[in-house]
Amino acid sequence: MSLLSQAVTILLNGLQQGAVFALLGIGLTIILGTMEFLNLAHGALYLIGAYAGLLVFKEAALTNGLLYNSGIQQVGLGAGFLAALVLVPIIGFVVGALMERFVAEPFYDRAETDQLLVTFGLALIIEELVKQVIGGNTFQSIPPETLLGVQASGPIGLPIVGSFPRWRLYIVLIAGVVILATYFVIERTDFGLVVQAGTRDSEMVRLLGIPIDRSYTLVFAMGAALAAFAGLIGASFQTISPQIGMERALVPAFLTIVVGGAGSVVGAIAGGMVLGVVVAAFQQTYSQWAFIVMYLLVALVLVFRPQGIFGSVEVGE
Repeated sequence: MSLLSQAVTILLNGLQQGAVFALLGIGLTIILGTMEFLNLAHGALYLIGAYAGLLVFKEAALTNGLLYNSGIQQVGLGAGFLAALVLVPIIGFVVGALMERFVAEPFYDRAETDQLLVTFGLALIIEELVKQVIGGNTFQSIPPETLLGVQASGPIGLPIVGSFPRWRLYIVLIAGVVILATYFVIERTDFGLVVQAGTRDSEMVRLLGIPIDRSYTLVFAMGAALAAFAGLIGASFQTISPQIGMERALVPAFLTIVVGGAGSVVGAIAGGMVLGVVVAAFQQTYSQWAFIVMYLLVALVLVFRPQGIFGSVEVGE
């Protein structure tokens, strides 16, 4: 493989991983920026999206857990990946709205440590529930064979790169459409303007008479829907287990907004892509160093530009 071919392959893999990081980062940054609420259950929403996608898309064989012990050996609707693309964000939206109403809202005026403890506890509860009910076994990734009648599996020939997994290109395309749609909502709608203003100075928005509190549920639910959608996308090329919320979602989400800048949607996109390309580059060359280098990059950002690439100094003050 030539140097150019290797570089393009790394870029494509980085865009795929970066798209997942960006979806997670956007969801987290609009919650953190607008509501100043530290949601450590964000990874659990990714977990819910992954398992919801699995159960909507196909039938999964169980080997342990309460369902298996009660005589149920297979679960799932087998409705196809397109149905999962539609239903998983809706499920995430509903779960996020309920989470905001019954978990987040009572803690808005509490100390940040209380917010951390309650959301981290909720994340552990969700993970344990999944483990106990569905089982702690690992499920294989769920890439579809076709999507809207178009072949989605197998390799595709690309210039310079040569053979490349077709579904990875679909991931970049699908996630890109969702990211652009979210960017449009935040940047070009009245609701988005309220969210942007809230990320910069929520108290001033209230003083201007704008009922930002009414937007909190929608903001939280939108962030949850993006995290759940990221879980579905991630599950289409990675294995699924009860630990993925912590391992693959929560930490990368926070690192993404550290690099991109808290409260900035553009920053979350940029941060996700930067981290995705860095991880992809080292996974292809020195895989054992991939996440070490990612943490090193974040540390350098904190030292030389603590507000992030697109963040402002005022955010979080």
